[in-house]
Amino acid sequence: MSDTGNAAWLTIPELVEVLGIPRSQVRRLIEDRALLATRVDGVLKVPAAFVVGNEPLGELRGTIVVLGDAGFSDDEAIHWLLTEEDSLGVRPIDALRAGRKAEVRRVAQALGF
Repeated sequence: MSDTGNAAWLTIPELVEVLGIPRSQVRRLIEDRALLATRVDGVLKVPAAFVVGNEPLGELRGTIVVLGDAGFSDDEAIHWLLTEEDSLGVRPIDALRAGRKAEVRRVAQALGF
């Protein structure tokens, strides 16, 4: 189906450890859309690529908002971010991590039209 099946995932307890913050703050990051989570094998998980060092990728939240405005559900947004996008030549999350925020958001915006 996609490359998302090969993605590394972090559970909420793993995010608590990686981010060094309480569980309630991890859940707040998800509620505030700084991170996206989905159920994988029945467990709420976040793609590991959404975290850089010990914090959420800064460029992710705005991109999530753009995808939401384009009509994407959270699961669809995760799928798009983790699947190679022809117009970018890489997965959108990799382009974001490489500093190509404006380009990724332009492509995401165009998907809504």
